[in-house]
Amino acid sequence: MTKATDRASLDQWYVIETEAAISVGTSPNRLLGVDLEMIRSEDGLITVKAEGRDEPLPIKSKFGFIWTTLGTPERDIFPVPETEESDRRYVPCGAVSVKASGLRIIENFLDMAHFPFVHTDILGSEPHTEVEHYNVEIRRDVDEVWATNCQFFQPQAALSATEGIMTQYIYRVMTPFTTLLYKTCPNSANRWDVICLFVQPLDPDRCRAHPVMYLIDDVSTTSELIQFQQLIFLQDRIILENQRPVLLPMEPRSEIPTRADASSIAYRRWLKEKGVTYGTSLMAA
Repeated sequence: MTKATDRASLDQWYVIETEAAISVGTSPNRLLGVDLEMIRSEDGLITVKAEGRDEPLPIKSKFGFIWTTLGTPERDIFPVPETEESDRRYVPCGAVSVKASGLRIIENFLDMAHFPFVHTDILGSEPHTEVEHYNVEIRRDVDEVWATNCQFFQPQAALSATEGIMTQYIYRVMTPFTTLLYKTCPNSANRWDVICLFVQPLDPDRCRAHPVMYLIDDVSTTSELIQFQQLIFLQDRIILENQRPVLLPMEPRSEIPTRADASSIAYRRWLKEKGVTYGTSLMAA
C-alpha cells in the first residue's frame, strides 16, 4: 500500500498501542503504510522499529499509550489537563479497525447531524434533528481546530444519564489524526466529561481508532463504560466503511456542505493549509 510522503502527516506523533497491550517479545504493527515491529524486553523496555530503517523510532508514553513518529515533529504531544485530575475514571476502550481513511473518522467524530439517524435513542432521536448554530475557528496560537457552543438533545448522553438532556459539547482537533470532545457531565454540573479519539492511519484507506475516556462517574463499572462507547463506535463504523469515496475529498464542491458542517469545513481547510494529503483525494492528484 501507499506510504506517506507529505511532511504534514509524517511529522506527527501517533498512537500505535496501549502500554498494557504490548507483551514481552515481538509483535507487528503498522503506520502510514510502513510495517513496524514492537519489541518488549524482559525488563519492560519497549523498542519500535520500522521497515527499511536501521535505527529504532522515537517513542513516547502518554495517556496510557505508546506514541511514535516516522518524521520529526516540531512539537511535543499536546496536553490534556483533565487527564491529570485524580478523581476521573480512565477508560481505554480498545482499538477498533476501520476500512476508511483516518481523516474520515476524525470528521465523523465532529459531526452532530448524524446522531439521530445513526445513534438513534442514544445520542439523538427524531424529531430532535436540528443542529443549532455553533462557533468554529482555527486557533492559530496553538494550531488547533475548535468548535464551541455546540448543543444537541440526547436521550442518553452517557451511560450514567437517567433521562434525556440538552448536551453541551466542545470539540477540539489537536493534530490531523487526533481529536477530543468535552461534553456535559451528568454527574457534575461544573465539569466536563472528556472523550479522546486517537487515530492510527495504517494505510490511506485503513486505520485503527483508539478511543479513551476520562469521566466523572463513580457508579458504572469499567466494563459497562467500555461496552457503551464501543456500541457507539461500532454504529459509526458501519457508516464509515460504506462512505464513498473512501478517501477524504478535498476538492471544492466534491461534497455539498450545509450549515451543520461548519466543523468539517474548517477541518478540511486546516488540512489543506498544513499540506496533509495522506488519506485524502489529493494523493492521486
